Amino acid sequence: MLPDCCSLLGLCCSLVVWTVYLSPSQSPALYQLSPQRGHIGTVAKMTVGEKNLSKENKTILLVGETGAGKSSLVNTLLNFAMGVKFEDDIWFEIVERETRSQAESQTSDVIVYEIFDFKENVLSFSLTIIDTPGYGDTRGLELDVMVGQRLFDLFTGHGGVHEINAVGLVMKATENRLSDRLKYIFDSVISLFGKNLGESIVALITYSNGRTPINALQALDAAKIKCARNEKNQPIHFLFDNCQNEGRSRETETALRHSWDLTNRKTKELMLFTDRIRPQKLITTIEVLHTRIKLAACVHNLQDRMRLIEMKQQEIKQIQDALKKHAKEMKKNEKFTVDIDEVYKEKETTRGGIRWLFFSEGALTCMVCQETCHHPCTVARKPKHCKVIEQGHCIVCTNRCPASVHVKENWKYVNKTKKVQKTEEQMKLKYDRNRSEGEKKWSLLENLEKEMIKLTEEKAMWLEEAYGYVVRLDQIALKVDSLSTHVHLDFLTEKMQEKGDKEKIQKLQEMKIRMDKKVPAALRFVYIKIMSAGRGLKDVFYVSGQTGV
Repeated sequence: MLPDCCSLLGLCCSLVVWTVYLSPSQSPALYQLSPQRGHIGTVAKMTVGEKNLSKENKTILLVGETGAGKSSLVNTLLNFAMGVKFEDDIWFEIVERETRSQAESQTSDVIVYEIFDFKENVLSFSLTIIDTPGYGDTRGLELDVMVGQRLFDLFTGHGGVHEINAVGLVMKATENRLSDRLKYIFDSVISLFGKNLGESIVALITYSNGRTPINALQALDAAKIKCARNEKNQPIHFLFDNCQNEGRSRETETALRHSWDLTNRKTKELMLFTDRIRPQKLITTIEVLHTRIKLAACVHNLQDRMRLIEMKQQEIKQIQDALKKHAKEMKKNEKFTVDIDEVYKEKETTRGGIRWLFFSEGALTCMVCQETCHHPCTVARKPKHCKVIEQGHCIVCTNRCPASVHVKENWKYVNKTKKVQKTEEQMKLKYDRNRSEGEKKWSLLENLEKEMIKLTEEKAMWLEEAYGYVVRLDQIALKVDSLSTHVHLDFLTEKMQEKGDKEKIQKLQEMKIRMDKKVPAALRFVYIKIMSAGRGLKDVFYVSGQTGV
């Protein structure tokens, strides 16, 4: 049974069911809402209130580490929209309380909360809140990669979010410096946005006593976080005291009323800011997200192809050295064998299946090229839905094959070598294959030299493609100097130096110098995280690419 104050507030709505999870006799009475559930693409959606088509919609995206107070903020915005007052002695929650242990109590997926009309009609607009997971949690970097892909799905999907009014960086008032973890979190999400979103980023300071959070604001400045600024050139910020649902008594009522008034006043200011600021279209952000996905997939596949080419070149060199060594035997038509490291492909098991809500893990592979095109592929259920498939064809694999020859499974291709003995005839047969009749007249050494030239040209072509993605990100991303791009730059710079392209080496080195000043904290955090998980540094290349994002 609903409390009497609900009828006074006019909160009754056919889309909402109230579930008491704590005694309604406590002060304030706490009620858990059971919203209408749905999804936008692969993203979970929770809806309360009655949709009013005549009202505009405003969207706020929340970013912050677990424990910063994002869930409390979502509940605060809900109660403000419902018109709940201190005197009503009631508090509603839309964010489900965690029942898992603290080590696992991290929000694991992007969730969209839609808050529509209530009879109190406090807001002149409907409100959409996008809550992102706590980055850098204990369950692995794959979750961070997933966020970028989830947001891409949300921003491009049917009925999805196509513009954002505000991005809230949620941090505690007690922060006097941004930890490596928090820098990594802000870096990871901000690097997903287009440059046009810079003026929409604001600081949401939680657990505040109402005083100006000087240390927290200085920490944002010191970390060079791009955000909206006021006339004093301070980051625009809003204060919240996360204690609206605390039990009241005679001794605490005055202090709690003061806290309520502070949060209510600042929530109103945030809503006015959200209403006043021009919404930013996500066209550029979508391109950034897509480019990051393509860059990561391209570089990962490029690394595999580079390794394969280098392994093949080593195999050819072994044969060339053996042919020179056995030149006399060849002239006498004597038979001989050569021990070489022959290159081959093998399928290696990776994680797959459905985890969490709509989370389908696995690797997208091309059966024709025998290449891993996208791993981890965390959103697409079928190859044709993967973001590296454009106009029905893969943009990553060597032959740009159609989606129909790709599979998404719990394995990926890896390059291996094995010791084998080869005769001269077997080697000729291998390197004459797929050549014209005229070419087959060439000697084995000539064929090997031609093969070496071809592999070197392929290497240069794939390198140019990856370089193009990095340059494009530099042009459009709000924060190109993210950890994932930093990792890719090391690899690309090394390969460009081998190629000897001075102009492009200089461009990559300039970007690297610029990033070296900004991402050490993120690198330290990821290094500690990988080491604590017992994994190798090589995993950074595969996992930090997203995210993606």
